[in-house]
Amino acid sequence: MATLKEKFAQKIGPMRERVQRILKDYGDLKISEVTVAQAYGGMRGVKCMVWETSELDPFEGIRFRGFTIPELREKLPKAPGGEEPLPEGIFYLLLTGELPTDDDVKMITEEWQKRSALPDYLFGIMKAVPKETHPMTQFSLAILALQKESIFAERYRAGMHKLEYWDPMFEDVMNLLAKLPLIAAYIYRRTYKDDVHIPPDPSLDWAGNFAHMLGVEDPAFKELMRLYLVIHSDHEGGNVSAHTCHLVGSALSDAYYCLSAAINGLAGPLHGLANQEVLRWIMDLMKDLGGIPTKEQLEKYIWDTLNAGKVVPGYGHAVLRKTDPRYLAQREFALKYLPDDPIFKVVSLVYEVAPDILMKHGKAKNPWPNVDAHSGCLLYHYGITEYDFYTVFFGVSRAIGVLSQLIWSRALGFPIERPKSVTTDWIEKTIETIKTQQAAQ
Repeated sequence: MATLKEKFAQKIGPMRERVQRILKDYGDLKISEVTVAQAYGGMRGVKCMVWETSELDPFEGIRFRGFTIPELREKLPKAPGGEEPLPEGIFYLLLTGELPTDDDVKMITEEWQKRSALPDYLFGIMKAVPKETHPMTQFSLAILALQKESIFAERYRAGMHKLEYWDPMFEDVMNLLAKLPLIAAYIYRRTYKDDVHIPPDPSLDWAGNFAHMLGVEDPAFKELMRLYLVIHSDHEGGNVSAHTCHLVGSALSDAYYCLSAAINGLAGPLHGLANQEVLRWIMDLMKDLGGIPTKEQLEKYIWDTLNAGKVVPGYGHAVLRKTDPRYLAQREFALKYLPDDPIFKVVSLVYEVAPDILMKHGKAKNPWPNVDAHSGCLLYHYGITEYDFYTVFFGVSRAIGVLSQLIWSRALGFPIERPKSVTTDWIEKTIETIKTQQAAQ
């Protein structure tokens, strides 16, 4: 059976030919027009980068290599006795475009186990950081500290052909993904559990072992980790963490630089940090209203929130115009494993009430919940009550997608990213020119 690296190598040649043929025959074909609003508005909706691993449709939701989340939950290999897909399987799919077999997934699990050991110097660096430092800062720092291990950086300094860039990048990605659960679990146990650590269990899969090292042995939590790490893994290339990884990588920075930078973007409250903000809002709501509110109490609370110029965290999305399929996957999990959990009941009630209010309010283009609206209550239920750590879970998962694409970016020889910026003076002059031309017609 071909290894994952051999499988990937077989796909590079045909894909390079496919891209070169498109560039040769249709390189001048316009696929997007940029408006003034897009130039000022964060390039929203501008089609200006290629991301092979996933695609987000505003009305259909995310597809990973063409597969929806329900399809992945059905088709990807599972742990023995489990029902949720293994993250090793989504990595294989994102990288190769093919559904893996059980043997393919087992091969990746074993490969990551062999590469997972953390160097001693990393512990010294981490111990020098105050425990009160935000977990995402610790996570980014730990990833960056491992950069001295980069095979890509070493081989680039020694000199190699550009068509070979993907090979050491693949090795860096495999080494880094193997280590992320150990790094994250170390940060969690050091920060919140008196620096008492739990050694990895080589009999477990990547996500199951992560749950074990955190200290939560409930089999359902292992299933939650498998689901969570799959559905958060990729969300096309335009989101901040994905685009940051792509941008930094375009300068031929190695995977450690790229992922550390991506994690810094993910830590922003408008991106991955939103999951902790949602649960904080839910907990404040329950405190203010004395537990699970009535529908009428919740309606008033949401209107008061909006009228105070605040937002309902977890609702709305930059692209989606429907309920996030990742939200629905987590809701299905909650209905099966924790239907009577008080926080889940509030989350469900907000889901019932908030969209209508947001539509009446008129400010939200998408009044439906996104992935962050649900994940916090699941983590809290299983004893992970430390909100500040929630985004680290997101970071471990998102690494799968952004690093898969990073390998492809080097395999396809994508150039350094350098869009053209303009000034407000330029925009005003251009507007006047267009108006003059239109008047003369």
